[in-house]
Amino acid sequence: MKDFLETGKIVNIHGLRGDVKIMPWSDDAEFLCEFDVLYCGKDRQALTVENARVHKNTVLVKFKGIDTPEAANKLRNSIVYIDRNDIELEEGTYFIADLIGLAVKDADTGVEYGTVKDVFQTGANDVYEVEKDGKSCYVPAIPDVIVETDIENKLLLIRPLEGLFDEN
Repeated sequence: MKDFLETGKIVNIHGLRGDVKIMPWSDDAEFLCEFDVLYCGKDRQALTVENARVHKNTVLVKFKGIDTPEAANKLRNSIVYIDRNDIELEEGTYFIADLIGLAVKDADTGVEYGTVKDVFQTGANDVYEVEKDGKSCYVPAIPDVIVETDIENKLLLIRPLEGLFDEN
């Protein structure tokens, strides 16, 4: 069974051969170039990648059977997916989709701070939005704070920076 992850969006066509321009939703645009098959649109149509290369902050992809600008234009605004089973992540790296919903607890006291609602990629480090009772707090995803990320048990253990969860 395929387990799909959103990984970008086709934002335009490129050239006359049927290439499409994909805005990647990953840390590294080069990551998208590693796949032989990408899945497009609501029906997750499997498309074989003939060629993929990074161009500025996008990825130019030529799909097998998409040979004209008109055919490529039909894919415009489609969400692009990858099959999670086609990826082996390095230890300590996670998909944002896997982090959303993790319970956030203090590694030392067991106090529950809430759940991960969103992940912001700031450049220097990611920041996790942790929500509890409708209030949000922002936790830097740095080694001094993140003690353990346990995707299997849906748990994120942290040592918060001083004052992070203090009420004002």
